[in-house]
Amino acid sequence: MGKIALLVSREEMIHQAHNILQEKKFEIQEMRVIHTEDTVMEARRSIADGATIIIARGLQASIIKQYTDIPVVEIVLTAQEMALLVMRAKQIAGKEKPVVAVVGFRNMFCDMSYFDELYNIELKTYFADQGAELPVAVRRAILDGADVVIGGDTAVSIATEAGVPSLFLSMTEDSMRQAFSTAENMEYAMNVEKKTAAQLETLLDYSYSGVIRLDGNGIITAVNPLMEDMIGKTESELKGQDIRKAAPMIGKEAWNRVFQEGEDYSLFFEWNQTPIFAVLAPVLYESRVDGAIATCHKMKKKTVTPDRSRMIRKEKSERALPPLVQFEDILQKSKAMQECIRKANLYALSEHPVVLIGEPGTEKRMLAESIHNSSIRAQGPFLDVPCEGLSGEEQKNMIFGNRGAVLQVQGGTLLLRDVEELTAANQYRLYQLIRFRVCHGADIGSLRKVDVRVMVTIGCPLSELMAEGKISPDLYYLLSGLELFVPPLRERREDLFDKIEDTIHDCCEHYSRYHVLTKGAMEVLLDYPWKGNLFQIESFCERLILMAGKRSIDEIAVRRLLEELYPEQAMGDDFKKEQEKTAEKGKALAREWDTLPDEAQRILQLLHKFSGNREKTARELGVSKATLWRHMKKYDIT
Repeated sequence: MGKIALLVSREEMIHQAHNILQEKKFEIQEMRVIHTEDTVMEARRSIADGATIIIARGLQASIIKQYTDIPVVEIVLTAQEMALLVMRAKQIAGKEKPVVAVVGFRNMFCDMSYFDELYNIELKTYFADQGAELPVAVRRAILDGADVVIGGDTAVSIATEAGVPSLFLSMTEDSMRQAFSTAENMEYAMNVEKKTAAQLETLLDYSYSGVIRLDGNGIITAVNPLMEDMIGKTESELKGQDIRKAAPMIGKEAWNRVFQEGEDYSLFFEWNQTPIFAVLAPVLYESRVDGAIATCHKMKKKTVTPDRSRMIRKEKSERALPPLVQFEDILQKSKAMQECIRKANLYALSEHPVVLIGEPGTEKRMLAESIHNSSIRAQGPFLDVPCEGLSGEEQKNMIFGNRGAVLQVQGGTLLLRDVEELTAANQYRLYQLIRFRVCHGADIGSLRKVDVRVMVTIGCPLSELMAEGKISPDLYYLLSGLELFVPPLRERREDLFDKIEDTIHDCCEHYSRYHVLTKGAMEVLLDYPWKGNLFQIESFCERLILMAGKRSIDEIAVRRLLEELYPEQAMGDDFKKEQEKTAEKGKALAREWDTLPDEAQRILQLLHKFSGNREKTARELGVSKATLWRHMKKYDIT
């Protein structure tokens, strides 16, 4: 428990305090009369004796606040006390509307804004900031024609010498009682805060995870010992830093999700060469983000002996494998791709198989390589094997044979492209490889223990392949965990723009040409569906630059080449019909929208804004999720 000390300038205030304490409502452990010139020394003495809060008045309170760090509760005259003094001053003046001057320190008084009208007086206030200013303030009040001066000892003394009536700033027990109550409430709040801080400190110190505590601005306020060991930095080095500067690898997306949207965010990154899996969780207070907690786990790196490392480098050199792609090499300005890469980063922590789903030409292989390169298998080999166009025997030999990919990729990652093209027998071999980490060699009876992580690519969701009988149920349920949908470029306009610009630039440099796309040409390219994604764009731009006759390439040239190369897609009847159908559907939806009530339109707008998230929509509307659900049912919104 803390200790409350009362330090005042007059003995009668101590008597008032004793009377209040007889009520047994308050506990004040120390009460003393002090001289103003000794205020700092006396306050420090109380602090040394264990005082955690000091109650004082006027100049003494201001001095203690200025020269110590202890919380100070100021004794403020209540409105009722000031009213009594004003009425007595009016009686002394003997006038219908006297001029009453109040002299003292601002922190001693309540709000007296309407006293003129309430008590039919002309009230003038003369506030001082320091003790030396008080005599000047009193003399100014007298010169201004004060009929009565209300103030402390200095004010009363100077006014008496000048022959002006005065009143001492006496107080009733009300202001003292109010100060006691405020001090005890403050002490209770401080004790609760100390207990909470102590509990949190214990949690931080004994947590099995590294923990960083952040305030509402993202400033680091605490770091536990495990986190210090994890990243090789002390709390004193990190405390007070913005997390975005201390750990820039956390990124803008994580910041926005946690501090602006109030949602948790998980990610994988390296800090001081330590691989870390982190979960950032917002601290919400009254629906406002008041801070965040980052819980971090150190990930294990796969240990590779020097001999094994040399052997891996030799194998890579012999196979002339290109350097592995990193996540930052992938186009990711669009939110869709940022989310895809965020998931891929998390999947890199796992040893389970990853299924990459996407159209031809999307970054499926690049993502697979990036996942491998960010995983504990980064030092191991990475192989990419196609399944399409091979007979069952060829698939078996190439993947599972004595010199097959599985045995070559020990300690690394095997990527199987178009896994649905595997025969039933080879799907069973793949199931055995993933489930039991064994490889069937030339025959089903020969087994070898292997250490391989599997990734596969497919063109449509696993559930569709199983429904069509293209993949076995065992393999379906084994693979259907870490699925990663790679969005096509037509759904990533920012990435599509960069890809077109970069490819045009590279082609111009390669052929020593200088061509530019007009704004109209770029719009045509951005609106085109690009079913072949990266591959199709690269091939098209190569042809466009080679065939360009003018420096400036306009939309006419672009459309002509699209129609020539892709008649089934580029501005063909099917494509035009699809556009017309979409336009008609849009018109119909617009007509339907106009008939909806305003409330329904508002709900639809917010659902669209928050990508269907009902919790955020309800919060924005200021209703509960249950109420939102009732409104949606009412307007048949699905």
